[in-house]
Amino acid sequence: MKRKLLKIFKSLGSRGFFKWMSSETYIKIVWFLYYGKKINLNNPKSFNEKTQWLKLNDHKSIYGELVDKIKVKDIVSKKIGDQYIIKNLWIGNKPEDIPYDSLPNQFVIKCSHGSHCSIICKDKSNLNIKKANSELNKWLKMNWFWYGREWVYKDVEPRILVEEYLEDEKYKELVDYKFYCFDGEPKVVDVCTKRYSKNEMGETYMDPDWNFMGFKTVGHACIPDFPKPKNLQKMLEVSKKLSKGFKFLRVDLYEINGKMYFGELTFYSADGYEEFDPECWNEKMGDMLKIK
Repeated sequence: MKRKLLKIFKSLGSRGFFKWMSSETYIKIVWFLYYGKKINLNNPKSFNEKTQWLKLNDHKSIYGELVDKIKVKDIVSKKIGDQYIIKNLWIGNKPEDIPYDSLPNQFVIKCSHGSHCSIICKDKSNLNIKKANSELNKWLKMNWFWYGREWVYKDVEPRILVEEYLEDEKYKELVDYKFYCFDGEPKVVDVCTKRYSKNEMGETYMDPDWNFMGFKTVGHACIPDFPKPKNLQKMLEVSKKLSKGFKFLRVDLYEINGKMYFGELTFYSADGYEEFDPECWNEKMGDMLKIK
């Protein structure tokens, strides 16, 4: 029953029904509906509690630019080099202006201002343009801040990005290496596979020396012997460089056909509701995150 209420509450929240409510109150309600208990914001212990604390207390103007999927590319390219940036094919404000005719057969469309708002086109002849544009227009009207009170998204300009489609020949997909960095040190690597398959999605957590850490995400597959990426050391170096100066920052990178590419930066992993299996890793990860 509580999960049903949670879904309804956050759905209303995402549409701005609770703009009158303070972010602290909103987070307390969502937390109670999710866990069935009060959140401890005065003395947070777990990784998820501390993530909620960061939403409310760790605010710097640069954060918004770092989660903007368009602006962050320029910032990151200046730090690590533009050879690691996936090529932009088009940037604009209206789906109807996307030059579909001149785009290659394969491409990816993203919104600049949120998460889970991507359209992957592997064959342009099969793309339903009307449906894609309708979806994009719906996303452009959304402000992801209201859904989970993730402060960094509040003032990001909604825009459309069309970028080059890339696929690793070995895995026939994009394996996402998510580096959990604490005070500029990558300590956990989430190897995310089959990201667009609800039934087969895998999340395996490795340490920086590529040893399986003994936990995964609830309901997801786990591959303890997943091969170490060729560019692991480079990925660690880049993660350190990009996360320096932040209490927590997740640096998402790809390895595609032997080459490293930048993905995105995330301040609040899973909106601060990571489901660790076993659950004790919520506390262990919390010990890694120093907020004061």
